[in-house]
Amino acid sequence: MRNTLQNCETVVPVNDRRRFLKSVITSSFAVGIDCKFGSPLFGSSFALKEQNSASTSKLVDAHLHCFAGPDDTRFPYHKDSPYRPPETATPEHLLKCMNDGGINYAVVVHPEPYQDDHRWLEHCLNIGAGRLKGTCLIFCDRPDAVKQLQDLSARLPLVAARVHAYAPERLPPFESSELRLFWKTAGELNLAIQLHLEPRYAERFESLIRDFPGTRVIIDHLGRPMQGTPKEHDVIVRWAEYPHTLMKLSAIPSPLNYPHRDPRPIIQTLLKAYGSDRILYGGGFSGAASGASYRAAFDSAKNWLSDLSSAEQAQVLGGNACRLFGFPI
Repeated sequence: MRNTLQNCETVVPVNDRRRFLKSVITSSFAVGIDCKFGSPLFGSSFALKEQNSASTSKLVDAHLHCFAGPDDTRFPYHKDSPYRPPETATPEHLLKCMNDGGINYAVVVHPEPYQDDHRWLEHCLNIGAGRLKGTCLIFCDRPDAVKQLQDLSARLPLVAARVHAYAPERLPPFESSELRLFWKTAGELNLAIQLHLEPRYAERFESLIRDFPGTRVIIDHLGRPMQGTPKEHDVIVRWAEYPHTLMKLSAIPSPLNYPHRDPRPIIQTLLKAYGSDRILYGGGFSGAASGASYRAAFDSAKNWLSDLSSAEQAQVLGGNACRLFGFPI
């Protein structure tokens, strides 16, 4: 029954969408479709809450970047890199911080300085030896995009393919057959689509999220609420109606920075909309991090989750990621 959900492109009438999506997720959970994210299929609050409490005690950083730095000729920054970090943040340093800080697992998000050259990501995941999984970056408007995604998925422990819609010069080919095929293929490979977007582009993803309920969608950085208007970000909040969407509590904006808005009401809104079983935490690692500072980031994240029970906080800080990404518990 593997990939039963993902093998067809389904278009659902507007009035039936919510009922259809709930039935798809419920029925697929019942038959226990296995996947790269772990088994059973993620999406049941009851199943998550009924797990042994020990399974929710793991800490998982669901979003970090590693960099080889500008001087490592084995892993050069791409000529089209939009930025070139001067510092290193190596997988060896990451594992030391994880060991010292008590962080169990992590997801390395392939950063833009390498574009679609994944040699550095492969190096990081090999060093990780099962404690690290990855998110790839492939440009779906290129002729070999689907083949590249298939090849990488077969070779590396990937959990998602990242799609950027963050600046006019860094947009996917909206409304194109290439993007739809890429989205569909990700689901067939049991990979999530990891969306990094400004809220003004949210409406252009709606049909993809609606039409491919078998492809999970992870929304980075709270949906970047400060890079758009509240009305634009409301579209992302409403995506919680689709059971295969998840929100990432990461890159939490400071009210000291423009537009000087307090993120707490936004976080509370997202927690209420998505629920504690569909929120992932990421943050705290950098080249300058230590084990103590890494652990402190997780402890600090609890301040944003103060309305949740300790068990629900544990879900957000690692339990959800363990089950979603198939990390051992």
